[in-house]
Amino acid sequence: MIYRLHPALQPYAWGGHDYIPALLRQPPDGTPKAELWYGDHPQAPALIEDRGQTRPLNEWLAAHPQAISAQSRARYGDRLPFLLKILDVRLPLSIQLHPDKTQAEAGYTREQQQNTPAAQRNYVDDNHKPESMIALSDFWLLHGFAPQADIETRLAARPSLAPLLKHLQQQGLAATYAHIMHASQNQLAAWLHPLLEQPAPQHTSADPDYWLHYTQRAMHIARDALDPGLLSFYLFNIVQLHEGEGIFQRARLPHAYLRGQNIEIMAASNNVLRAGLTPKHIDIPELLRIIDSTPVTPHILPQADHYPAPVDDYTLRTIHLNHPQTWQYHARQASIILTVRGSITLGGHHLHSGEAAFVPAGEQCTLTTPNTAYAVIASSA
Repeated sequence: MIYRLHPALQPYAWGGHDYIPALLRQPPDGTPKAELWYGDHPQAPALIEDRGQTRPLNEWLAAHPQAISAQSRARYGDRLPFLLKILDVRLPLSIQLHPDKTQAEAGYTREQQQNTPAAQRNYVDDNHKPESMIALSDFWLLHGFAPQADIETRLAARPSLAPLLKHLQQQGLAATYAHIMHASQNQLAAWLHPLLEQPAPQHTSADPDYWLHYTQRAMHIARDALDPGLLSFYLFNIVQLHEGEGIFQRARLPHAYLRGQNIEIMAASNNVLRAGLTPKHIDIPELLRIIDSTPVTPHILPQADHYPAPVDDYTLRTIHLNHPQTWQYHARQASIILTVRGSITLGGHHLHSGEAAFVPAGEQCTLTTPNTAYAVIASSA
C-alpha cells in the first residue's frame, strides 16, 4: 500500500516568500517559507495519510515497523535513516558544519549528561549529517576551504587583508581561521571596512567582494557589529550550480547556502555547528575542535538519474517522465517519492508538485503522468 505524505513547513527567516507557495499552488502570504521536510525527524515530521486519518510519520512508523526493511531496522532502528527537503534560500544561511558519527554520539551524550539547555546545544541527536543537494535553479553556495594558493591570491589582491596573508603563510590555514573567528570588532573593522567602502560589484559572480557586500546589506549587519563569517568568502570555495547539478557535503566540511532553490537529502539529523552569519547559538571552541580545514576542490555532479554519495544512510534518484510514459519502481527499502514538477499518479494517489508519497519496503508501484513530470526517489542505500 502507498501512502500520501504532507510535508512539514519550516518558516525560517532566511526563506523566500514565493517559491514554496507556488510549488504547493498556494497564494503567498508575505511570510518566509524556507524548507519543506519530507521525513520522520521528530523536530518536524511529515504527516502520513492512512485510512482517512493523518499522523506524524515518526509515530506511524513506530506503530508499523514492518514498513521499514529488516536490514534498515537492524542498522538504524524503527526510523528512516534519511531526511528529504526542498529549500528556498532568499538570504544566506549560517556558515556551518556537521559532526561525524563518533563526534555526534560523544557530543550528544555529553550534553545530555550536562543537561545543556536546548538553546545552547550543539548536538540535538546522536547522528552524523552528511548531505547532498540537487539545484532547482541557479544555486550559489560556500563549500569547504579553497586551495591555499587561491586563498593567497584573494588576500594578496586586497591590501586590508595583507595581515591575514602573512598569518596564513606563517602559521597555516587552521590557525588563520581560528585567528579570524576569535577576532575583535576593531580587528574585523580593520580588515573589512576598506572592502565595504569600495563600490559593490553589480553582478552575481564568484567574486568574494560581491558576496561580502551582498551579505552585509541583505542581512543588515552593522559596520560596528561585524560578523567574522564575512571573511569566509575569502577563504572558502564559492560554487555556482546550474539547475540539475548536484554536490555532496561530507561531515566536518564547512559550507553555507547563499541563494537559490534546491532539493536536499541528508542523514536523519539536525546537528549543526555554526560559524557565523546567524543569530543562533555559536560555539567557537567546539566548532574549531571538529572543523576540517583541509582545502578541497568542489566535485560538481552533473544532471543524472542518480546522484551518488559515499554514505549508506541515503540514496537519491531522479525520474523524468514524458507522456504517455510509465515507470516501474520496486522499493527494496522504505522510500519517499516526491513530485518536483508536473504531476504523477502512483498507488491511487495523484501527486502535484511538492506532494509526496511514502512507499513501504517491498512494495512495487507504477508511476504514470498525463504530461511531463520530474520526481525524485529518496531511500536508504
